[in-house]
Amino acid sequence: MKDEQPGSPNAQALQDTGASPWLIRVFAPEDRKALVALWTACGLTRPWNNPERDIDRKRANSPQWLFIAEVPRSATRWTLIGSVMVGYEGHRGWVNYLAVHPRWQGRGLGRALMERAEHLLRDQACPKLNLLIRSDNAAVQAFYERLGYRVDQAIPMGKRLIAVPVVDLPLGATEDRVLGALDLQKALREGVKAFEPGLLARAHRGFLYVDEVNLLEDHLVDLLLDVAASGENLIEREGLSLRHPARFVLVGSGNPEEGELRPQLLDRFGLSVDVRTPKDLETRLEVLRRRDAFDQDAAAFCSNYEPQQQALRAMILKARGMLASVLLPESVMRFIAQLCMKLGTDGLRGELGLMRAARALSAMRDCAETRVQEVIDVAPSVLSHRLRRDPLEESAGASVIARALRDMA
Repeated sequence: MKDEQPGSPNAQALQDTGASPWLIRVFAPEDRKALVALWTACGLTRPWNNPERDIDRKRANSPQWLFIAEVPRSATRWTLIGSVMVGYEGHRGWVNYLAVHPRWQGRGLGRALMERAEHLLRDQACPKLNLLIRSDNAAVQAFYERLGYRVDQAIPMGKRLIAVPVVDLPLGATEDRVLGALDLQKALREGVKAFEPGLLARAHRGFLYVDEVNLLEDHLVDLLLDVAASGENLIEREGLSLRHPARFVLVGSGNPEEGELRPQLLDRFGLSVDVRTPKDLETRLEVLRRRDAFDQDAAAFCSNYEPQQQALRAMILKARGMLASVLLPESVMRFIAQLCMKLGTDGLRGELGLMRAARALSAMRDCAETRVQEVIDVAPSVLSHRLRRDPLEESAGASVIARALRDMA
C-alpha cells in the first residue's frame, strides 16, 4: 500500500489475541485516504457509490463500529490492510466493506475481522447477522459459508432513496451562485458564519447541464475547468475557506453557428453528438406523431414506453456491474493510439475517451473483452469534437474519422 498512516496501540486499539501480525482498531480521520485506496484495490467501489460519503455517513452514525486493520512497517509507521463496517438497528446486524488487501488475503484476517463484528453484535444481543452478496461472487460466498453462513430463503430488494441530481447552470448565473457563498440569512439573523452551497455542490455525483454552453461567460468557463480538473471546489471568499468534492458529468448543448466553444472546455467533453433536422419524410412524421401523443396524454405516453425504459435501465445496471472486469487487449489499445495519431488529436484525452467508451459499450453488449469494432462504433462520438478545425475543410468530423478508419483497415 502506498498510503501509510501513523499509528500505535492506544485506548481505541483492539489487539487480536494470539500471534496475529496485525492490529485491529477503530477508524480515525487520518485513515480516510488509505481506507478508500484499500476499497479500490479490493474492487469494492462502484460508479454509483461514493466511498468518501459512506465514510462520512458512518462517522455520523456509530463511528466506533468502523474498524481498520494495520500492520507495522517501522517503529512509527503502520500500513492499512483491512477493514470492516458493522451496523445494528435493533432487528438485524449487518456488515459492509469487509476488505483485505490482496497481498494479505488467505492469512486469516478476513475471519478475524468477521469475528470482531460478530463479537460486537452479540454484546448488543443482536440475534442474527444478515449479509448481502452479489450473486456472481462465488469466492466471497464460499468464504462466508466457511464461517457458517447459509443462504436464506429471502429475496433482496432495494430502492434508491437519494436520486441522482440533475442541475441546470443558467447562462446568467453569478459566480456566487455557481461556487457557493456566505449564507447571508444566517449571518444577519443568527450572527453565524455558514456556507450556502452553490450549483457545483448540488451537482456532485450527478449531472451539470448547461444549455447554450458555447455562450457561457469566460469566468464561469474558467471555474468549470478548475473544478473539472481537480474534482473539488475551493472557496476562498468573505472570510470563508473551505473545499468540497464536486465530481459530476458535464452535459452541454448549443448551436455552433452562434459562437465557438473554447477549446479548453470542449476538450473536457468525453462524447459529442451532432443533432440535425431529419431529412426523410417518415422520420419527421414519426416525430410529429409522438409529440402529438405526448401533448394529448403525457401519462399514457410515458406508460406506453415504460417497458422499453425498464429494459434499458436493466441493461445499464448490468453493464455497470461488469464494467470493471471487461478486458482491453494490447492490440485494441494499439489501434486506439494509431487512430488518434492519424487524426492528429492533441493530448491524450482522445485515447482515454476511446478506451473508456469502447469498454463501456463492450459491457452494454455483454462482452468480456473489448474488440476493435467497439472502438470503431464509438470513435465518431469521442473524436469528432477533438479534431483540428480547418476553415477551408468542408468535411464533417465523422467523415474525416470514417476516412481514417478505412485507411487503417
